[in-house]
Amino acid sequence: MKQEFIEIMNARVNNLKNVSVQIPKGKITIFTGVSGSGKSSIVFDTIAQEAGRQLNETYSSYVRTFLPRYSRPEADEISNLSTAIVVDQKRLGGNARSTLGTITDINALFRLLFSRFGEPQVGYSNAFSFNDPSGMCPKCEGIGRTITLNVDSALDREKSLREGAILLPGFAPGTWLWKMYAESGFFDIEKKIKDYTEAELEQLMDAEPQKVVVTYQDSDLNATYEGIAVRFMRLNVKTDKDTSKAGAKILNQFTTTVTCPACHGKRYNEKALTSKILGYSIADMTDMQLDELIDVVMQVDHPMAKPVVDGIVERLRNLCEIGLGYMSLSRETTTLSGGESQRVKMVKHLSSSLTGLMYIFDEPSTGLHPRDVYRLNEMLVKLRDRGNTVLVVEHDPDVIQVADHIIDVGPKAGSGGGQIMYSGSYQGLLSSDTLTANYLTRDTAINADPRPVDKFFESSTSSLHNLKNVSLRVPQGVFTVVTGVAGSGKSTLVNEVFAKDFPEAVRIDQSSVHANIRSNPATYSDIMNSIRKAFASANDVEGGLFSSNSEGGCETCKGTGIVELNMSFMDKVEMVCSECDGTRFKRDVLGYLYKGKNIVDVMEMTVAEALEFFEAKDIRSKLKSLATVGLDYLTLGQPLSTLSGGECQRLKLGKELNKKGNIYILDEPTTGLHMSDVATILRIIDQLVAKGNTVIVIEHNLDVIRKSDWIIDLGPDGGTGGGEILFEGPPAELVKCERSVTARYL
Repeated sequence: MKQEFIEIMNARVNNLKNVSVQIPKGKITIFTGVSGSGKSSIVFDTIAQEAGRQLNETYSSYVRTFLPRYSRPEADEISNLSTAIVVDQKRLGGNARSTLGTITDINALFRLLFSRFGEPQVGYSNAFSFNDPSGMCPKCEGIGRTITLNVDSALDREKSLREGAILLPGFAPGTWLWKMYAESGFFDIEKKIKDYTEAELEQLMDAEPQKVVVTYQDSDLNATYEGIAVRFMRLNVKTDKDTSKAGAKILNQFTTTVTCPACHGKRYNEKALTSKILGYSIADMTDMQLDELIDVVMQVDHPMAKPVVDGIVERLRNLCEIGLGYMSLSRETTTLSGGESQRVKMVKHLSSSLTGLMYIFDEPSTGLHPRDVYRLNEMLVKLRDRGNTVLVVEHDPDVIQVADHIIDVGPKAGSGGGQIMYSGSYQGLLSSDTLTANYLTRDTAINADPRPVDKFFESSTSSLHNLKNVSLRVPQGVFTVVTGVAGSGKSTLVNEVFAKDFPEAVRIDQSSVHANIRSNPATYSDIMNSIRKAFASANDVEGGLFSSNSEGGCETCKGTGIVELNMSFMDKVEMVCSECDGTRFKRDVLGYLYKGKNIVDVMEMTVAEALEFFEAKDIRSKLKSLATVGLDYLTLGQPLSTLSGGECQRLKLGKELNKKGNIYILDEPTTGLHMSDVATILRIIDQLVAKGNTVIVIEHNLDVIRKSDWIIDLGPDGGTGGGEILFEGPPAELVKCERSVTARYL
């Protein structure tokens, strides 16, 4: 069969410099290059965008109003596209009702299994859904958790009722509400709360409504007595909520979320939980770790159940094969990381029987330990062998090896990138002279001279999630890496346990910078005010003139630089504003100069150019931080919404750089980074430590692990098989630890 190609002619999206490229169909093509070189501009903003746009055009204009909007990418021609399925790293999110079981539709198969073959039979399949009134626990409505009064913040146990032990608003001694408790006859009002018996405490907090007589303004009145917690919940939580700030403050101050006392967090009502298969209820099964659950489901030997069992086992196997065997179906989707979310989405596509599609992946190795990368590769190969085209943006050398075709974009980032440096086979890449090739053939040695360690920061001991009664001991003033396979408990130990004990720690994670079309590196790094002041004093005018969000903004486009044309029944079209030519400013503002440049010239400068241009100390120190983290190619006015994940993280790092004596927690800082950019991150970490900071990094990247001063390795596996600390010490010693998976790959 003749090889077909997707062909792009002269693409000019973002920083692409008239890129023309051929991508083989039915193959795995991997796009590499430094962060910000233009890989995503080719794959997502050109190919995926145009495929989405053309697919949408097959629908009627009415249906299109409900579909995502795609504009036509800037390119002369894009031909031979297939339908694109983009599997990105956006977290699955959802709400408290969305679990791994509901999002993969495996729960639906379990509901079918239990409604047909559970003993005793208790109803149709919706009787086994915690999102359906016939299956949910009535107390928590299927969430598994309830809000309740926080007794510790509502009572001062060192005081008696007369001394004002009830701390809730409106319960001061002498008030009507206070009298209802003090004069109810149930309590000795001189007795301190800490001396109450269990029965007295229950009467005070949780008693159901009952009649009592209370004296008020010299007359005896019949009143309804109820426990403080019961009353508080009735008035504050179970009514149409008080949405004012004061109402929210009361709720935050006096409530806490606890596991539902009725279903013990299982989400189902009693009836659903009585029906069992092999002695397990549906909640027991969905709480099991996936690799254990497969073994249990395969024991169901009812001949009529075979099709359902086969469907469940196939989906569970796919989840385990991609390295998610440590999860359970009851895991809430809101708790999944970006990498985990992407792998769950991949599995959904594996059970599809469509072929001839174009699958597009965004760094699927994120959050994967080197041990699990081969599983990812097997999956990419499976998708290809079904007759699909697979496009992957990736930096991991182990994933790059599986490519049939490689396209290397570069040579640098931002305006210095946007060109194709190499297109061909993996072997050909190795012998080429691109930046990627140079780093693929380079070996990093293990740090033989780590910094000495004496004092430690130590967290409290925890058994949260899968942790096995461990605490994190981090040496002060050095560079520590926390390693371990996915699901071993790294994030739990560092981000939940340690960070709670040391709230002053600076945490820099993968989440995008809260960005709208108006925010840019200059506003984010707080230099915009200084730039406006410099212009204002040089021209003796108001500073607001030099803000496109204020007086200086073009009135036609409201300072955004673009105008939306509404073509009634067609898609909205975004046009560059003709009044300001996309500069965002009123024309007369451009007449005011500072050192021979107007405000638009300055906003178009790169960080590197601005460093040479400005003399003010405060502007220079902030620009230097951006240059230090390798973002000197960004322009001051580039919208933050156009930055990649790796760039966002480095931007946050740049903002936090100049502090001393701090604890820094970095969550997989190499995500989205080319091997050459990893060297930059290591240099930044070195500088932070040299200033007297303590740096903790959660990481799978072997180059980062090799360069650390101290390693804490969790494992040995994910889920219930993890949660232990296998090793603490300098990197060279880890190699001797036989239980450590990380040691094998180092």
